[in-house]
Amino acid sequence: MYVVTGITGKVGGELARALLAAGQPVRAVVRDAGKGRKWAALGCEVAVATMEDAPALTKAFAGATGVFILPPPVFDPEPGYKEARAVIDSVVQALKAARPARVLSLSTIGADAAQDNLLSQHTVIEAALRTLAMPVTLLRPAWFIDNAAWDVASARDTGLIHSFLLQTDKAIPMVAAQEVGRVAAKLIQEDWAGTRIVELEGPSRVSPDDLAAAFASALGKPVRAVPVPRESWEQLFRSQGMKNPYPRIRMLDGFNENWITFGDQGSKTIKGSIGAKTVVAALVAGASA
Repeated sequence: MYVVTGITGKVGGELARALLAAGQPVRAVVRDAGKGRKWAALGCEVAVATMEDAPALTKAFAGATGVFILPPPVFDPEPGYKEARAVIDSVVQALKAARPARVLSLSTIGADAAQDNLLSQHTVIEAALRTLAMPVTLLRPAWFIDNAAWDVASARDTGLIHSFLLQTDKAIPMVAAQEVGRVAAKLIQEDWAGTRIVELEGPSRVSPDDLAAAFASALGKPVRAVPVPRESWEQLFRSQGMKNPYPRIRMLDGFNENWITFGDQGSKTIKGSIGAKTVVAALVAGASA
C-alpha cells in the first residue's frame, strides 16, 4: 500500500495515477472527504486527515509500503516557519508510530542553502526527516515551469511576461510538475537504505527569455520577458497581501545571486524529458478552454 498526501495537487495526483497504472494499491490522504470521492472512484482507499493531525495521519500511514509526504506550501510564513514546524512535528510523530517501510518527501532545490529564505522551510523539514529510523528519500525538484501559469494573461494580453530573475537570459534549473510526480512514483517503489537526496530538473535549463519564446510559440505572437525591479518587490508583495515578504525576497535573491542552486552532496541527479515549450503550450491551452 502506497500512501499519498497532497493527492489533490499536480504532483501528488500524477504520482497516484502512475502508481495506479502500475497496479499498485494507493491510499489517498485528503483534508475533505468530498475531495476523496474522485480517488475512490479510481480505486484508491481514502483516509481523511490534516497534516497537523498526528493521530489521524498515524492511521493513514499504517501498513504502508511507502508514504509520500507533500508539505503544504506556505508562501507568506510566520517568523521561524511555525507552519512548517507544526506540520513536520505531526508527520514525524505519525511516521514513528506507523513505521512504514519507506518515506519519500517532496523537498526543493535550495533546501541546502545556508542563507535564510522561503525555502528554508524545507531545510527544517529535511532535518526532521533525517532522524527517522527508516529509508527516506528527499526529492529536490527545480523551480516549477508550471509557475508560468501566472504569466499567461500578461503574455496573451500585453506580449510581456514579468521576471524576478533580473537577467532575462539567465537559465536556471526548472522542471514540469507532471515530471516530478512521475519520477516520485518510480523512486518510492525502489529499495534503498538510509537517507538519499535526489535532485530533479528538466531536459535543459530555462531562462525567462526561453519562457517568453515558449509563450510566443503557443500564442502565435511576439512575447518578451521584462525584469521586475528589485527595489519594487517589497511594496509589490505587500500590495498582494503578504505580511512577511522578506523570505520570498531572499529566495529570489538566491536564484539571482547563485546561492540557490543544485549542490554537489553526493546526491543523485535526474534529468527529465518535459521541456518548457510543452508545459507553456498546455498552460495556454488550458487558459483558453
